[in-house]
Amino acid sequence: MSEPLGLRIYRLLTSAAEPLSGLLFAQRLKRGRENPERVNERRGIASVARPLGPLVWLHGASVGELTSVLPLISHLHARGLSLLVTSGTVTSSQLAEQRLPDGVIHQFVPFDVPAYARRFLEHWKPQLALFVESDLWPNLLQETAARGVPMVLVNARLSERSFRRWQRFPNIIAHMLRRFALALARTSLDAERLSALRAERVVITGDLKLDVPAPPADADALAELKQAIGERPLLAASSTHSGEDEQVLFAHCELRGAHPGLLTIIAPRHPERGPQIADVARSMGCAVSLRSQGTLPAAETDVYIADTLGELGLLYRLAPFVFIGGSLIRHGGQNPIEAAKLGACVLHGPHVWNFAETYAALDMANGAVPIDDAQALRARFAELLANPQRVPEIGRAGKGIVDALGGGLDRTLAALEPYLARLQQDRTYA
Repeated sequence: MSEPLGLRIYRLLTSAAEPLSGLLFAQRLKRGRENPERVNERRGIASVARPLGPLVWLHGASVGELTSVLPLISHLHARGLSLLVTSGTVTSSQLAEQRLPDGVIHQFVPFDVPAYARRFLEHWKPQLALFVESDLWPNLLQETAARGVPMVLVNARLSERSFRRWQRFPNIIAHMLRRFALALARTSLDAERLSALRAERVVITGDLKLDVPAPPADADALAELKQAIGERPLLAASSTHSGEDEQVLFAHCELRGAHPGLLTIIAPRHPERGPQIADVARSMGCAVSLRSQGTLPAAETDVYIADTLGELGLLYRLAPFVFIGGSLIRHGGQNPIEAAKLGACVLHGPHVWNFAETYAALDMANGAVPIDDAQALRARFAELLANPQRVPEIGRAGKGIVDALGGGLDRTLAALEPYLARLQQDRTYA
């Protein structure tokens, strides 16, 4: 398979840039985007020993990708396979520490420098590589393929924006996709796009996120929050981005006169934005508490910012209805499935292409509340606060839809079975 000129140039440039990587690491460390104790993993230097026997390597970019494959990881681990999980963000490493089964190894994925990729693979020597969704790095794919490691694209996703971008570089993306023995697509649309970009073997297995259990919640923490909130009316927003927090806060300010004691809870997509959101809320005359500071909402608290990791299960069990962010801005929408699984009534904006089929199914079954803009968000908040009897019905419909759409995990495991059986039969690996 002849390598396109663009990929050869990319490999040359990334090799030449290796001496400058120290500057990049220093900048990322300063911004809190790397773990200082584990930064060498980004150079392909392992921090733990490789386990004996066959090893399955699974890579997902960040929290969302890692969360979606937690049930898959649990099934593979239960089969007695050794597992290496890689990801690229500090928050995903924290999630891995919290939720990976005992014995599953987590490492940061190396930066896409040829020497780093080779060092990583020479240490870990995986016999099967599973890449989640669409985090494709040319050097890492090239070096993995060069070692004859079967690669499978799991829960494969290709947004309209990515599809259009890759159409400008058809030979490059075709070369990368053909490295995969199999692409397991989330939806028929993802499958069509992958095939159009010349992926050779594409199977529709469904979205693994639909089979992820509802997010957990610490019982004591939940009871503590319930007691602190009492019977106060609630507005809630999760996975928000800049430009959306402000709209939720405007809604709070407009509605608090008609709803005494109104408490608004915001769980930003990136928890490190908590202090920034708090400053905006204070500028609007709101009393603010941040969960990251170990506080609970007091009687005088107007806005409670849930700027912690792994606690959305608390919010979705507390709030009758919740706005899911990334959808009022042109981001593509964040995951509504976890909220719907817990029976929370989901509100969302128009920009939901990341989960287009799921949101469409929710809307069609009246299992979610679609809104067109920030003004409509405030209007729907007002309606639901004034008519709380409507909320459980919408929540039940949404839960029914996401439960019915599941099954992707079983189909994914069935597609992977030939590769897994081969690993467990062959005991010649290191």
